[in-house]
Amino acid sequence: MGKFRKQDDRRQGLLLPPSPSDWLPENHLAWFVIEAVDQLDIATLLNSYQMSVRGEQPYPPRVMLALLIYGYCTGTFASRKIAAQIEDSVAFRVIAAGLQPNHRTIARFREGHLDEFHRLFVQVVQLAREAGLVKMGTVAIDGSKVKANASRHKAMSYDRMLVEEQKLRTEIRKLTQAARDQDRIDDGTFGPDCRGDELPEELGRRTTRLATIQAAKKRLEERKAAEAAAKQAAAAKDGADEPPKAERVLPEPRDQQNFTDPDSRIMPTAGNGFDQGYNAQIAVDGKKQIIVAATVCQSAGDYGQLLPMLDAACRNTKATPRYVLADAGYKTERDLQTLEERGVDAYVAIGREGKTTRHVSTRSPSTQAMQRKLATKRGRARYRRRKAIVEPVFGWVKRVLGFRAFSMRGLRKVAGEWSLVCLALNLRRMLAHGVTW
Repeated sequence: MGKFRKQDDRRQGLLLPPSPSDWLPENHLAWFVIEAVDQLDIATLLNSYQMSVRGEQPYPPRVMLALLIYGYCTGTFASRKIAAQIEDSVAFRVIAAGLQPNHRTIARFREGHLDEFHRLFVQVVQLAREAGLVKMGTVAIDGSKVKANASRHKAMSYDRMLVEEQKLRTEIRKLTQAARDQDRIDDGTFGPDCRGDELPEELGRRTTRLATIQAAKKRLEERKAAEAAAKQAAAAKDGADEPPKAERVLPEPRDQQNFTDPDSRIMPTAGNGFDQGYNAQIAVDGKKQIIVAATVCQSAGDYGQLLPMLDAACRNTKATPRYVLADAGYKTERDLQTLEERGVDAYVAIGREGKTTRHVSTRSPSTQAMQRKLATKRGRARYRRRKAIVEPVFGWVKRVLGFRAFSMRGLRKVAGEWSLVCLALNLRRMLAHGVTW
């Protein structure tokens, strides 16, 4: 029989306690995250704590922040799973530094500091720039659909809301009348002092459903009114000869509102399907594919997002890119004209790749100029880099990190979580390129 290595007794105590530095190699991601969090300015986050001598002391914010970031770096997004990993994973144990916050504490910390995650993301971008990973020579902008924390089956169109509202009103009226009739019968049978006025359970369900539908219907009407007001303001700003008149605008019959996450929208997905989600936007620097700007919008298309993303990238890095690349979804005559006025050398597709570009009207001179630029050999070569810069980043987010759906609900919370995801991916990129603190 062959000989094997001698194993230790698993229940044998150690004479000297082990050092956490012996558990993980020096180049482990956990150490890098700990050191990165130590570099961040979290004064605003600390100021949100109200110091008191009473009650239980809060967990150190840097420890909680490192746990969250490392969780997102390794595809562990749920607070319950992070809490479980503190018990099971050596890396999480090292980061927790002997503490064991439960999942409710982790969830409250994340939800309570969503706005702070964007500021921390900007700090990481600036650290990457100081390390030479961000040059702002070429920036590519793109968007991708990310599933919301809501089912598309929990949405209802406006025309169905009207039908269901009328149907429920009729049913509630009939049930209420039936309850009154039964009350009169019970009063005659048992006497007026005995209970007999309880609402039927079926009536309670219908009343709750009616209130939910009416609230969703009101939100949808307010949303359409706000969109109409914004369109009118934009027309007035452009100096239109006859700006549209202010009037009450009702939703279209097919417009939908989700009951679970009202801020999310029905969006097309790969394979000609539809899902409830958000449009996650990023701007990626071409040097080492560091995300320099990140946001979330509710529109299924990328229309109108080019300038806001470019402005965010410039603010975050305090620099203007030499070249800007974007696909046809970002093309608008107004944005192209603004880029020309700013002196930004942009390459924005006029039509979908592989399809014949339609004739551009003479009323769109900036679009015509962009079409001529992309027809040149240099223009095609520059625009061809777009795919290689920005599209792999979305692949890393969804495949490497495993982030395919938001954990939070509501536009503000979703935007904060997206900043946390992009921050985590940037730290992984920085470690891969040998950044040291």
